Amino acid sequence: MAEHQKIYPLHDVPLHDVEAPPMPAPTDPLVPHGTEKSDAGPPRTAEATVLYPPFRRTIPVMHSKPPKKRRSCCCRCLCWTISILVLLLVLIGIVVGILYLVFRPKLPEYSIDKLQVTQFTLGGNDRLDATFTLTLTTTNPNKKIGIYYEGGSHISAWYMETKLCEGALPKFYQGHRNRTVLNVPLVGVTENATALFTTLQQEQQQTGSIPLNLNVRQPVRIKLGSLKLMKVKFSATCRLLVDSVSANNDIVIKNSSCKFKLRL
Repeated sequence: MAEHQKIYPLHDVPLHDVEAPPMPAPTDPLVPHGTEKSDAGPPRTAEATVLYPPFRRTIPVMHSKPPKKRRSCCCRCLCWTISILVLLLVLIGIVVGILYLVFRPKLPEYSIDKLQVTQFTLGGNDRLDATFTLTLTTTNPNKKIGIYYEGGSHISAWYMETKLCEGALPKFYQGHRNRTVLNVPLVGVTENATALFTTLQQEQQQTGSIPLNLNVRQPVRIKLGSLKLMKVKFSATCRLLVDSVSANNDIVIKNSSCKFKLRL
């Protein structure tokens, strides 16, 4: 008799049922632990979920502003104008400084040498006629500067606030380091002069002197070497103290002083 076959049991081995129908394939995606499932896309973690606020439409507020281009253009023009003026002033200062160092300009000097009274009488119609002849010396102390005395000058003699007579300086050129003596006639008429004539005589008797003022305005041109500059106005005020203003007498000038100014 044939040997009996030994059957050994199989442990921990799953038995496969051949006749069982096959299991369907999984259709749902595998979702890891801690994630959310979404039908519209891949799974998202809970930590990555962001909630956005609802959309709100904002309307911008428009503010009216002045035009900046015009203001900036005006500012640039003003800055350029100021810069040009400053540059011109600096250049003029440099030129004036160089001319001063080269020519060393000095003001001309004047002195009142003599005063002759040809007429100083009070008429019957309360009118005072005065005729003076003024002798003055003008000196140009400059080495390289000449002076042109132009026309249009005016010189007048005053007693207190009243003008007695007037005249004009002649037109001439004064060279370097030159001294010129001028005789200038002064003629004038004063109406309603009885009180003035009486006051003048009383002051002469009480003090023995009469104060007179001479005002001079003279346009001049300065010559620097061969260069003739523009016309400037020269003014002078001289104070005289004389012993008398009687006609046909030798007038003594007790004191005299002059102040000078130059104006463009």
